[in-house]
Amino acid sequence: MNRYIFIFLSFMLLLFTPVSAAVYKGQKIFVKKCRKCHKGGQAFVAQKDIESWQKLMKKKGKPLASLHLEEKKAKASWSYFKSNKYSKKSKHLKEFLIEYAQDSGSVPACD
Repeated sequence: MNRYIFIFLSFMLLLFTPVSAAVYKGQKIFVKKCRKCHKGGQAFVAQKDIESWQKLMKKKGKPLASLHLEEKKAKASWSYFKSNKYSKKSKHLKEFLIEYAQDSGSVPACD
């Protein structure tokens, strides 16, 4: 009986453990989607502090998407920022941006 309770509790723990974002996935997204326009990732990400990136990435990155959608120069990225893919993966991008922000003290290994 104890074994079944243990298995059940283990299953519940795995089921309700939140899926966390990964910095390396965010870096991959940045290189794939953002580097075309923003060139060097390290210099660009370090332009803002942690608080600024957090504000831009609230609500699954809607403020950042709005910023791009209002800018005619960013027309090439409009379809990406309107997609579900962006809102689903924005947590990873947020982690990357915060990890390497101006006041984070971290420096990415490569752009």
